[in-house]
Amino acid sequence: MSDDEAAGVTRRTVSDTETRRASRQWWDRDADDYQAEHGEFLGDVDFVWCPERLREADARLLGDLPGRRVLELGCGAASASRWLATQRARPVALDLSAGMLRHAAHAAGTSGVRVPLVQADALALPFADGAFDIVCTAFGAVPFVADSAAVMREVHRVLRPGGRWVFSVTHPMRWIFLDDPGEGGLKAVHSYFDRRPYVEQDADGVPSYVEQHRTLGDRVRELVGAGFRLRDVVEPEWPEGHEQLWGQWSPLRGRLFPGTAIFVSDKPPVAG
Repeated sequence: MSDDEAAGVTRRTVSDTETRRASRQWWDRDADDYQAEHGEFLGDVDFVWCPERLREADARLLGDLPGRRVLELGCGAASASRWLATQRARPVALDLSAGMLRHAAHAAGTSGVRVPLVQADALALPFADGAFDIVCTAFGAVPFVADSAAVMREVHRVLRPGGRWVFSVTHPMRWIFLDDPGEGGLKAVHSYFDRRPYVEQDADGVPSYVEQHRTLGDRVRELVGAGFRLRDVVEPEWPEGHEQLWGQWSPLRGRLFPGTAIFVSDKPPVAG
Protein backbone atom coordinates (compact mmCIF):
# COMPACT_ATOMS: atom_id res chain seq x y z
CA MET A 1 0.00 0.00 0.00
CA SER A 2 1.39 3.39 -0.97
CA ASP A 3 1.42 6.40 1.35
CA ASP A 4 -1.39 7.96 -0.68
CA GLU A 5 -3.49 4.82 -0.31
CA ALA A 6 -2.70 4.49 3.42
CA ALA A 7 -3.67 8.01 4.49
CA GLY A 8 -7.09 9.57 4.10
CA VAL A 9 -10.44 7.92 3.33
CA THR A 10 -11.01 4.41 2.06
CA ARG A 11 -13.39 1.45 2.14
CA ARG A 12 -11.80 -1.68 3.59
CA THR A 13 -12.27 -4.48 6.07
CA VAL A 14 -11.42 -3.49 9.65
CA SER A 15 -11.09 -5.83 12.62
CA ASP A 16 -13.35 -5.67 15.65
CA THR A 17 -10.42 -4.52 17.81
CA GLU A 18 -9.51 -1.73 15.38
CA THR A 19 -13.15 -0.64 15.20
CA ARG A 20 -13.54 -0.43 19.00
CA ARG A 21 -10.30 1.48 19.42
CA ALA A 22 -11.11 3.92 16.61
CA SER A 23 -14.63 4.60 17.93
CA ARG A 24 -13.53 5.27 21.49
CA GLN A 25 -10.64 7.51 20.48
CA TRP A 26 -12.61 9.37 17.79
CA TRP A 27 -15.54 10.28 20.01
CA ASP A 28 -13.29 11.20 22.91
CA ARG A 29 -11.27 13.48 20.64
CA ASP A 30 -14.23 14.87 18.68
CA ALA A 31 -16.67 15.37 21.57
CA ASP A 32 -16.05 19.10 21.96
CA ASP A 33 -16.26 19.86 18.24
CA TYR A 34 -19.36 17.68 17.83
CA GLN A 35 -21.20 19.46 20.60
CA ALA A 36 -20.11 22.88 19.33
CA GLU A 37 -21.46 22.04 15.87
CA HIS A 38 -24.61 20.07 16.73
CA GLY A 39 -25.43 20.78 20.37
CA GLU A 40 -27.88 23.60 19.64
CA PHE A 41 -29.75 21.45 17.09
CA LEU A 42 -30.00 18.51 19.51
CA GLY A 43 -30.87 20.65 22.51
CA ASP A 44 -30.07 20.03 26.16
CA VAL A 45 -33.38 18.29 26.90
CA ASP A 46 -34.85 16.93 23.67
CA PHE A 47 -35.11 13.67 21.70
CA VAL A 48 -34.28 14.31 18.04
CA TRP A 49 -34.17 11.15 15.95
CA CYS A 50 -32.32 12.48 12.92
CA PRO A 51 -31.07 15.47 10.91
CA GLU A 52 -34.55 15.67 9.35
CA ARG A 53 -35.55 17.01 12.80
CA LEU A 54 -38.10 14.30 13.66
CA ARG A 55 -38.69 14.50 17.42
CA GLU A 56 -39.91 11.71 19.66
CA ALA A 57 -42.40 14.17 21.13
CA ASP A 58 -44.14 14.10 17.73
CA ALA A 59 -43.32 10.61 16.41
CA ARG A 60 -44.02 8.62 19.62
CA LEU A 61 -42.07 5.63 18.33
CA LEU A 62 -41.23 4.45 21.84
CA GLY A 63 -44.82 4.10 23.03
CA ASP A 64 -45.93 4.91 26.57
CA LEU A 65 -43.10 6.32 28.67
CA PRO A 66 -44.22 6.99 32.28
CA GLY A 67 -42.57 4.49 34.58
CA ARG A 68 -40.76 2.67 31.75
CA ARG A 69 -37.14 1.64 32.23
CA VAL A 70 -35.30 2.95 29.17
CA LEU A 71 -31.72 2.35 28.02
CA GLU A 72 -30.26 4.85 25.54
CA LEU A 73 -27.33 3.30 23.66
CA GLY A 74 -24.64 5.60 22.27
CA CYS A 75 -26.22 8.47 24.15
CA GLY A 76 -23.60 11.12 23.35
CA ALA A 77 -24.43 14.12 25.55
CA ALA A 78 -27.65 12.32 26.64
CA SER A 79 -30.14 15.01 25.62
CA ALA A 80 -32.60 12.27 24.66
CA SER A 81 -32.31 10.58 28.05
CA ARG A 82 -32.90 13.87 29.83
CA TRP A 83 -36.02 14.43 27.72
CA LEU A 84 -37.19 10.92 28.59
CA ALA A 85 -36.78 11.76 32.27
CA THR A 86 -39.10 14.75 31.85
CA GLN A 87 -41.70 12.32 30.45
CA ARG A 88 -41.54 10.35 33.71
CA ALA A 89 -39.57 7.50 32.18
CA ARG A 90 -36.63 5.95 34.06
CA PRO A 91 -33.72 6.32 31.61
CA VAL A 92 -30.11 5.17 31.76
CA ALA A 93 -27.70 6.79 29.29
CA LEU A 94 -24.80 4.65 28.02
CA ASP A 95 -21.86 5.55 25.80
CA LEU A 96 -18.42 4.17 24.98
CA SER A 97 -16.83 7.62 25.03
CA ALA A 98 -15.76 9.36 28.23
CA GLY A 99 -15.56 12.59 26.23
CA MET A 100 -19.22 12.45 25.26
CA LEU A 101 -20.27 11.49 28.80
CA ARG A 102 -18.35 14.51 30.06
CA HIS A 103 -20.69 16.66 27.99
CA ALA A 104 -23.65 14.67 29.31
CA ALA A 105 -22.59 15.41 32.89
CA HIS A 106 -22.12 19.11 32.09
CA ALA A 107 -25.56 19.38 30.44
CA ALA A 108 -27.13 17.71 33.46
CA GLY A 109 -25.76 20.53 35.58
CA THR A 110 -26.89 23.32 33.27
CA SER A 111 -30.36 21.84 32.56
CA GLY A 112 -31.05 20.55 36.05
CA VAL A 113 -32.17 17.18 34.61
CA ARG A 114 -29.95 14.33 35.78
CA VAL A 115 -29.96 10.73 34.58
CA PRO A 116 -27.64 7.80 35.36
CA LEU A 117 -24.61 7.77 33.04
CA VAL A 118 -22.76 4.54 32.21
CA GLN A 119 -19.55 4.12 30.21
CA ALA A 120 -19.69 0.73 28.52
CA ASP A 121 -19.53 -1.13 25.22
CA ALA A 122 -22.80 -1.86 23.40
CA LEU A 123 -21.46 -5.36 22.69
CA ALA A 124 -21.20 -6.14 26.43
CA LEU A 125 -24.02 -4.35 28.23
CA PRO A 126 -23.49 -4.37 32.02
CA PHE A 127 -27.12 -5.11 32.84
CA ALA A 128 -29.17 -8.13 33.83
CA ASP A 129 -31.46 -10.00 31.45
CA GLY A 130 -34.80 -8.23 31.05
CA ALA A 131 -33.63 -5.08 32.84
CA PHE A 132 -35.37 -2.62 30.49
CA ASP A 133 -38.75 -1.98 28.93
CA ILE A 134 -37.34 0.07 26.04
CA VAL A 135 -33.92 0.37 24.37
CA CYS A 136 -33.31 3.16 21.88
CA THR A 137 -30.61 5.08 20.08
CA ALA A 138 -30.50 7.93 17.59
CA PHE A 139 -27.48 7.19 15.40
CA GLY A 140 -25.56 5.68 18.33
CA ALA A 141 -23.63 2.42 18.66
CA VAL A 142 -25.17 0.43 15.77
CA PRO A 143 -23.15 1.95 12.87
CA PHE A 144 -19.90 1.94 14.85
CA VAL A 145 -19.41 -1.74 15.69
CA ALA A 146 -18.09 -4.43 13.38
CA ASP A 147 -20.73 -6.96 14.50
CA SER A 148 -24.01 -5.08 14.71
CA ALA A 149 -25.90 -8.40 14.82
CA ALA A 150 -24.26 -8.95 18.21
CA VAL A 151 -25.62 -5.58 19.38
CA MET A 152 -29.11 -6.77 18.43
CA ARG A 153 -28.62 -9.91 20.51
CA GLU A 154 -27.39 -7.90 23.51
CA VAL A 155 -30.36 -5.55 23.27
CA HIS A 156 -32.70 -8.54 23.07
CA ARG A 157 -31.11 -9.96 26.22
CA VAL A 158 -31.57 -6.83 28.34
CA LEU A 159 -35.15 -6.21 27.16
CA ARG A 160 -38.10 -7.72 28.98
CA PRO A 161 -40.56 -9.75 26.88
CA GLY A 162 -42.82 -7.28 25.12
CA GLY A 163 -40.14 -4.57 25.28
CA ARG A 164 -39.39 -2.22 22.39
CA TRP A 165 -36.14 -1.63 20.47
CA VAL A 166 -35.99 1.45 18.24
CA PHE A 167 -32.89 2.79 16.49
CA SER A 168 -32.06 5.26 13.74
CA VAL A 169 -29.15 5.00 11.30
CA THR A 170 -28.07 6.61 8.06
CA HIS A 171 -30.43 5.27 5.40
CA PRO A 172 -28.60 2.40 3.65
CA MET A 173 -29.19 3.84 0.18
CA ARG A 174 -27.13 6.91 1.16
CA TRP A 175 -24.03 4.73 0.94
CA ILE A 176 -24.39 4.77 -2.85
CA PHE A 177 -23.47 8.46 -2.86
CA LEU A 178 -20.59 10.64 -1.74
CA ASP A 179 -20.90 12.52 1.57
CA ASP A 180 -21.65 15.74 -0.26
CA PRO A 181 -24.71 17.85 0.62
CA GLY A 182 -24.57 19.54 -2.79
CA GLU A 183 -25.07 18.38 -6.36
CA GLY A 184 -21.95 16.23 -6.14
CA GLY A 185 -23.89 14.06 -3.72
CA LEU A 186 -26.61 13.25 -6.24
CA LYS A 187 -24.55 10.90 -8.38
CA ALA A 188 -24.31 7.20 -7.48
CA VAL A 189 -20.66 6.17 -7.21
CA HIS A 190 -20.58 3.17 -4.81
CA SER A 191 -22.19 -0.24 -4.90
CA TYR A 192 -25.07 -0.58 -2.46
CA PHE A 193 -23.89 -4.16 -1.86
CA ASP A 194 -20.35 -3.24 -0.82
CA ARG A 195 -20.43 -3.88 2.94
CA ARG A 196 -16.89 -2.71 3.55
CA PRO A 197 -16.93 0.11 6.11
CA TYR A 198 -16.07 3.74 5.51
CA VAL A 199 -12.64 4.26 7.08
CA GLU A 200 -10.60 7.35 7.84
CA GLN A 201 -7.00 6.44 8.60
CA ASP A 202 -3.56 7.94 9.14
CA ALA A 203 -0.42 7.55 6.99
CA ASP A 204 0.36 4.22 8.70
CA GLY A 205 -3.06 2.84 7.82
CA VAL A 206 -4.32 3.00 11.42
CA PRO A 207 -8.10 3.68 11.44
CA SER A 208 -9.20 6.83 13.25
CA TYR A 209 -12.89 6.64 12.28
CA VAL A 210 -14.92 3.61 11.16
CA GLU A 211 -18.58 3.54 10.14
CA GLN A 212 -20.29 0.35 9.01
CA HIS A 213 -22.74 -0.17 6.14
CA ARG A 214 -25.56 -2.71 6.05
CA THR A 215 -28.35 -2.99 3.49
CA LEU A 216 -32.01 -2.73 4.50
CA GLY A 217 -32.26 -6.50 4.16
CA ASP A 218 -29.22 -6.96 6.39
CA ARG A 219 -30.85 -4.90 9.15
CA VAL A 220 -34.08 -6.89 8.92
CA ARG A 221 -32.16 -10.18 9.12
CA GLU A 222 -30.16 -8.92 12.11
CA LEU A 223 -33.34 -8.04 13.97
CA VAL A 224 -35.20 -11.23 13.10
CA GLY A 225 -32.11 -13.33 13.80
CA ALA A 226 -31.88 -11.84 17.30
CA GLY A 227 -35.52 -12.70 17.98
CA PHE A 228 -37.23 -9.35 17.34
CA ARG A 229 -40.43 -8.60 15.46
CA LEU A 230 -40.03 -5.72 13.03
CA ARG A 231 -42.97 -3.34 13.39
CA ASP A 232 -42.03 -0.44 11.11
CA VAL A 233 -39.27 1.22 9.13
CA VAL A 234 -39.70 4.99 9.25
CA GLU A 235 -38.06 7.08 6.52
CA PRO A 236 -38.49 10.70 7.65
CA GLU A 237 -39.20 13.18 4.88
CA TRP A 238 -37.35 16.48 4.74
CA PRO A 239 -39.71 19.04 6.33
CA GLU A 240 -40.73 22.26 4.65
CA GLY A 241 -38.80 25.27 5.93
CA HIS A 242 -35.89 23.21 7.27
CA GLU A 243 -32.78 24.65 5.63
CA GLN A 244 -30.07 23.56 8.07
CA LEU A 245 -27.22 21.37 6.82
CA TRP A 246 -25.89 18.48 8.87
CA GLY A 247 -22.83 16.91 7.23
CA GLN A 248 -24.14 15.21 4.09
CA TRP A 249 -27.78 15.98 4.99
CA SER A 250 -29.26 18.93 3.12
CA PRO A 251 -32.58 20.20 1.77
CA LEU A 252 -31.39 19.41 -1.78
CA ARG A 253 -30.77 15.73 -1.09
CA GLY A 254 -33.43 15.32 1.58
CA ARG A 255 -36.23 16.29 -0.77
CA LEU A 256 -35.12 13.67 -3.31
CA PHE A 257 -34.29 10.57 -1.28
CA PRO A 258 -34.24 9.50 2.37
CA GLY A 259 -31.28 10.14 4.64
CA THR A 260 -32.43 8.28 7.73
CA ALA A 261 -34.01 4.90 8.47
CA ILE A 262 -35.62 4.28 11.87
CA PHE A 263 -36.28 0.63 12.73
CA VAL A 264 -39.11 -0.03 15.18
CA SER A 265 -39.20 -3.52 16.69
CA ASP A 266 -40.21 -5.42 19.78
CA LYS A 267 -39.31 -8.54 21.71
CA PRO A 268 -42.26 -10.93 21.56
CA PRO A 269 -44.05 -11.51 24.86
CA VAL A 270 -43.85 -14.90 26.50
CA ALA A 271 -46.57 -17.19 25.16
CA GLY A 272 -49.22 -18.50 27.46
